[in-house]
Amino acid sequence: MAADPGHLITAPAVRVRNLHRSFSRNGGVLNGLDLDIAPGEFVALIGRSGTGKSTLLRALAGLDRDVEGYGQITVPGAVSVVFQDSRLLPWKRVLPNVVFGLRGADADRRGRDALAEVGLEGRERAWPYQLSGGEQQRVSLARSLVREPQLLLADEPFGALDALTRIRMHALLRKLCERHRPAVLLVTHDVDEAIALADRVIQLDDGVVRTDVRVDLTRRSRHDPRFAELRAFLLDELGVTEEDRR
Repeated sequence: MAADPGHLITAPAVRVRNLHRSFSRNGGVLNGLDLDIAPGEFVALIGRSGTGKSTLLRALAGLDRDVEGYGQITVPGAVSVVFQDSRLLPWKRVLPNVVFGLRGADADRRGRDALAEVGLEGRERAWPYQLSGGEQQRVSLARSLVREPQLLLADEPFGALDALTRIRMHALLRKLCERHRPAVLLVTHDVDEAIALADRVIQLDDGVVRTDVRVDLTRRSRHDPRFAELRAFLLDELGVTEEDRR
């Protein structure tokens, strides 16, 4: 009997089960964490410092091989990571930074196309030191997206930028993700940023998922009462008091 296309179950892009990670004998950073992320879904990860946000991201990226722990992790074959600092190679110009390690005769063309997507057409031969912080992060995004990742991991990529540049980068990231449709896991301390960008917001506490809410907002405006309501709920979950918010 053929399957009904309307009832096909799509496998998650990310599947994590019973994930434990520990850096000392005093206790774990991740303590049996479970998480699914659907293909094309944008998930923001919030939580107080030390709750395991970056540890989870590094586990998904395969960058924590020397850490003690166990659990099941399934991720796609194509994974890219964007960090808080751009991590550009200072001895290479912009285009070689974007295509570094990229194979194929059309690598330079793809790199130029990626730079055009992030608004840096014509800056291919610039040196990293000639770019602003926001421009360097645009190059970092181009370097990640030129590889057409099925999973994009972003660890506070806008934390070091000024407020206006961050707003512009938010709009750019949303546009790029809608175009390329990777699954995204964004680690952030900024609740407003999480709501502005994500389809779901997940809060970690004591190394497990404590809160998992869907962002069903037509407009991602801070003036929308539903935005304010969700923001207040998430701040409550984080233990931020009314006095702290003033």
